[in-house]
Parts: sequence; C-alpha cells; structure tokens
Amino acid sequence: MADLDRSTMSRSQERTWSIVVHAAAFAGLLVPFGSILGPFIVWIIKKPESAEVDRHGKVAMSFQISMLIYVIIGVLLIRFVIGWALLIALGIFWFAMVLVATIRVANGRDPGYLFSIELLK
Repeated sequence: MADLDRSTMSRSQERTWSIVVHAAAFAGLLVPFGSILGPFIVWIIKKPESAEVDRHGKVAMSFQISMLIYVIIGVLLIRFVIGWALLIALGIFWFAMVLVATIRVANGRDPGYLFSIELLK
C-alpha cells in the first residue's frame, strides 16, 4: 500500500515514463552499453515518483541484463562458429522484444519480455 502512496504522477505520466523506460534501450544502437544505461538512467530518476515506473524499470533492466549475459555466452561460443549465429539471432531478438515491449506498454499491457531472467524484484 505504501507504493501506491508514493505516486506523484498522473496515470498518463506514469504510462509515458513507463514507455520511455523500455524505449530508452534503443540508446544501445548509438552508444556502447546504451541498452542498459538508457533504461537505468530513466528508471533511477523517475522511480521515486511512481511505483509503476519503478516496476517497469525493474522489468526493463532485468531483460537488458539478461541479454548482456546471453551476448557474453555468444561471444564465448564464437570459436565454435555457433556464436556468430547466436549473436545475430540475439540482436534481432533484442530489437524485436524492445519494440514489442514498448508497444505493449503504450497499450496499457505488461511488456512481456521473453527469456528474461528476473534479476530485480
């Protein structure tokens, strides 16, 4: 109940910032580690204002960290050729999941990331 009391945003603002948390991962297309830094920065700044944005920040960060773990595994597997295929598949998967999650959140639904390890609760 305390989480509900901390919201200083309107429902519309919560949805907007929740969308931004997920979409900020696209910073990774321009900046090294931007896919983690983008959502992290938005989440850290906005989480004190809204339990909903805090929840979306945790989900987005868990997915981005999960993807980083999968990429590290792919890099380790490069010497076995399968690593290259895995990295290409992960890149396409990452882009699609961030896009789908952002659209889902914009429509008032949960992001629904697949293969995300729940790291932050």
